[in-house]
Amino acid sequence: MTQAVVSEVTAKAPQEKESPPSERMFTFAEYLEYEGEPDVLYELCRGKLIPMSAATHLHTNICKFLLYKLQRYFVDQNLDLVANSLATGVRTEENSSRIPDVVVCSQTVWEQAIDRPGAGVLDFAEKPILVVEVVSSNARDDYVTKRYEYEMAEIPEYWIVDPQKKRVRVLANPSKVEGYSFVDFTEEQSIVSSQFEQLVLSVKELLAPPLVELLMKAEQAKMKTMAQEILSERQRAETEHQRAETERQRAETERQRAEKLAQRLLEMGVNPSEIN
Repeated sequence: MTQAVVSEVTAKAPQEKESPPSERMFTFAEYLEYEGEPDVLYELCRGKLIPMSAATHLHTNICKFLLYKLQRYFVDQNLDLVANSLATGVRTEENSSRIPDVVVCSQTVWEQAIDRPGAGVLDFAEKPILVVEVVSSNARDDYVTKRYEYEMAEIPEYWIVDPQKKRVRVLANPSKVEGYSFVDFTEEQSIVSSQFEQLVLSVKELLAPPLVELLMKAEQAKMKTMAQEILSERQRAETEHQRAETERQRAETERQRAEKLAQRLLEMGVNPSEIN
């Protein structure tokens, strides 16, 4: 067979097509390096890529507000913790990795992982202390599938924020023996967490949160007011100090004048102490 014929046969031979991402199986290492469609986040569920649906505006607001509350709580309580939203993956099984709506981990864990190339996923040894999912289109994933995975990954606490059922379910594993137990908190209640005992967060506020941007503006306005009050107090104190200094100088001048007068009387042969 001539070279030309070989080339023609080769050209006509069917080319093997690569399986679509939704059909092929991925290892965890392949998942970390996978680059899919722009602006699409993928979870890995036992080797299969699962594209995450776009979040609703309410979903986004809830995540932003919860992140805001947690970050300020960590600062107020001087806790070495980091909270991230819709950005940090968590490896749950050999070939499974989830992207919770909110992830809380220690600063040490975050600093160890932050410079690692590939997708931002916390591995088995980099366990978060809290993951949060906001229920959207597929409630079964959050209540059943992900609960099982987070439980098996021994994540200490898992919150399910459910706008449809108007509640927050807090799952925890205090005994570390029998798996998660849970408590449901309704709109009339505040969330209770054994890890964040001083956190004040009502379910009603979380399910219908104010805009974080407005909260930050109010925070800045409050800080400006406080700064102005501090400045005014300093100016008042400085004025009082200057007044006291002026009074001290006046008293010193009077004392010196009295001493000079007494000296002149002595020179004139008059004892000042004998003058009534």
